[in-house]
Amino acid sequence: MNETIPKPSDAARATPLAGCPVHDLRMKLRAAGLRPTRQRVALGWLLFGKGDRHVSAETLLEEAQNSRVPVSLATIYNCLHQFTEVGLLREVAVDGSKAYFDTNVSHHDHFLIEGSNTLIDIPRVAIDPTRLPAPPKGTRIDRIEVVVRLRPED
Repeated sequence: MNETIPKPSDAARATPLAGCPVHDLRMKLRAAGLRPTRQRVALGWLLFGKGDRHVSAETLLEEAQNSRVPVSLATIYNCLHQFTEVGLLREVAVDGSKAYFDTNVSHHDHFLIEGSNTLIDIPRVAIDPTRLPAPPKGTRIDRIEVVVRLRPED
């Protein structure tokens, strides 16, 4: 079968899975240690076929329903967390109850436009790690993630 995802934009070509044939998507899932089930492949198409972007589980559910992909919200959460665990997605927690999943897994930070809950990629922010507090004994700093919160001007 030689199905392909619709041709991506130039920005989407930077995403490892964007614009790939279904076979390549299945190979990427296998290489990450995930069995390429029908639901994972369908959600992979929705996630990676549109370039770098940020989605919530609820947004992905809506896209799946619009594409007539029969999937539950619980399955979407499971897939998003599985994709994150194997490095295909990056989770961005903006509040205790709201998480987005980023298809761009390279290190970068985000602007969050409050009110619309829109995330926008920004290049890595220069943070001086020597000015951070010392981590608790027995731990080390793994990474630093910055979310800059914005509000529309009045």
